This record gives sequence, structure tokens and C-alpha cells, in this order.
Amino acid sequence: MKMTRRFFAWFLIIAAPLLLSVARTPADNPNPSQYFAFIGTYTSKTDSKGIYSFHFDSATGRLTSMAVAATTQDPSLLTVAPNEKYLYAVNELGNFDGNKSGAATSYSIDSKSGRLTQLNQVPSGGADPCYLSFDQTGKYLLVANYTGGSVATFPVTPDGRIGPASAFVQHTGSGHNKERQEGPHAHFIANSADNRFVFVVDLGLDEVAVYHFDPANGSLTPGHPPFAKLAPGAGPRHLAFHPNGKFAYVLSEVNSTVTAFAYDSKNGSFSTLQTLSTIPKDFTAHNDTAEIVVHPSGKFLYASNRGRDSIAEFTIDPAKGTLTLAGDFPTQGKTPRNFALDPTGKFLLAANQESDNIVIFRIDQSTGALSATGQVAQVPAPVDIVFVPAK
Repeated sequence: MKMTRRFFAWFLIIAAPLLLSVARTPADNPNPSQYFAFIGTYTSKTDSKGIYSFHFDSATGRLTSMAVAATTQDPSLLTVAPNEKYLYAVNELGNFDGNKSGAATSYSIDSKSGRLTQLNQVPSGGADPCYLSFDQTGKYLLVANYTGGSVATFPVTPDGRIGPASAFVQHTGSGHNKERQEGPHAHFIANSADNRFVFVVDLGLDEVAVYHFDPANGSLTPGHPPFAKLAPGAGPRHLAFHPNGKFAYVLSEVNSTVTAFAYDSKNGSFSTLQTLSTIPKDFTAHNDTAEIVVHPSGKFLYASNRGRDSIAEFTIDPAKGTLTLAGDFPTQGKTPRNFALDPTGKFLLAANQESDNIVIFRIDQSTGALSATGQVAQVPAPVDIVFVPAK
């Protein structure tokens, strides 16, 4: 009897950890290299049905087609809630429910299948919303309306639904280019790392508008100074911060440039450091820039060119924040409206809107150079890519 008890005790000490390991489910111990990649698209005049879900393996860079995650109209830009339970899309429409407005739609994410279930949909407050993001608390959704030239903030309930707008600001004025800048065109919106400011890049006004943000009620009030100016006719589109928070980079669509700024977190102001072209001097065809991303290491910056159909790479001076053009890499497709770095920073996925594909590149961690992996995924009219861990 004593021998049996000793054997049983020994068995528990040695074997129990192994049994517990086997008993764990994938949800309890998710593979950190496995992600869902959700793709926002244009459905108007294309074969797209809405939002697509793919499986992405960050160990190999392989993107595998899965399914239509949600059927909806023109879900061009996406964002994921900080808790990774919900996904949000703008519906880039000029008319919604009979009004000159687009919409914003919320979805719950099935962490095992990647399926999306719509929760609710609300008017965005202006025509053709083209960007959305969360404040740092995850309690407010920020939306930029391109044609409407306006921005709005929306509270988000704990169950993921979008509430009525808590703030709305209508931009006014025009820019130097009468064809592209006949009025305000809010193209990007995001808040500061300390959640005190909201920044809006307005293509029509050649400026980055600065607002004080109150996370208690979601309100927006003009900053001091209220904006940072770009060159007349630049047509700024998107903004990206350096990981150290000291520098910011604005990509201008109309004149194909990137402008480096020093950022003062005390008052939310920007001071111009330099402006560089994203295209080679000998390229004379039409070009529009689209997306800008700073590598998590803070060493590289990438910007996409539509027309040139390439990704421009810049190295970043860590002390000064200034840029040096380091490379120009064809995206092997047409019109790279968006690209994204995977969560590990090892791969860049270029979404070629007019060739209906996503091309995967490996990033050299020393130089930032891109090399094609040979992997290409087909998806109609891809516009945006976001990642969510798969469980």
C-alpha cells in the first residue's frame, strides 16, 4: 500500500505538468505567429462582396485566403478595438439613408473562425468617410469624412456598438489646387499617445488640424496652435508618428512628398524639419501617394506610390528625425492604395487595388530593404489590411 501511494505521488509530480499541457486548448495558449488579416475593399464597380478574412502566418509570411467575413458596401478602411474583440469599418458612401453621409459599422470578431457579425451601423456625419481610429482608452471611435470635409467622434459601448456622435467638426476653406482642393477633405484622424490631442490631416486645406481631446466626454476643441501647414498644393493625406513620439511624418498625395516634423507633446504642435519626394527625379508620369508607415524599430519609413506603383523606403536619423531615401521597390501590382507591416515587423503586405492582389515582401531588419517572397494572394479591390491574433 505504501509503495502504491509513493508511486502515485511520484506520478503526479512528473506527469501532471504534461497532462496540463495537453489539456490546454488553443484559446488558452494561442500560437503567437497566427493571425487573421482582414481586408477592407471597394465594392462599387468591382467584384468585391465586402470585408475578406485571411489567415496570416508571421513565421513564414504566408497569407492564405479564407472567406468573405462580412458583406457590406465599400468598407474601405478598417480598425480593430484595443481589446481585439471588435472590428470597425467606414462605409465610404456619398449617400446613406437619404442623407449626404457615409456610415461606420461595428462587428464582433469570432476569434476562432475569423467571421464577423454586424452589431450596428451609424451615419458618419459626412460624405465618403475614409479613415477611422480609436482613442487610447478604446472608448471613442474617431472618423474622418473626405468629401464631407468633417470629423466626428463616437462613443463605443462595452459590447462594441457605436453610439451617437459626441463631437462633430466641419472644416471650411479651400486650397491652392482648385481641382483637388476646392474644399476641405479630411483624410486621416488619430489621437496622440497621451490622449490629449486629436490630429486631422486635411488634403483640401494643406494642413494638419490639431484639437484638444477630452476623453471624459469625447469632445474636440481647437488646439493652440490650431494647425500645422504644409506647402500650398501639397494635398496631405496620412500621418505616422515615430515610436519615440518626438517626430511625425506627413505624406502628401498631390505633390508626392513626405514631410518630417519635430513634435512638441506639450501643446501638440509640429515644426517642419524637411520635405522629400517619394518618387525618383526622372519619373515624369502622374503619381499619387497613398500610405505611410514607420517600422516598429524606428529605423525605417515606407510610403506607397500610385502611378509609380512602388514602395519608397527612407531611413530615419534617430537623433534628428530626418529622412534619407534608401530604396524604391515595385509592388508587382497596380495602384498600391494601402500596405501594412505584419505585427512582427518582418513582412510588408502591399495591397494593389487595381490588380486585385496582395503581394508579400520580406523586410531586411538591418537595411529596411524589401524582397518579394513570391507569395501573392488574390482579393478584389483591396484597400486596407488589419491584423488580429487567431486563437
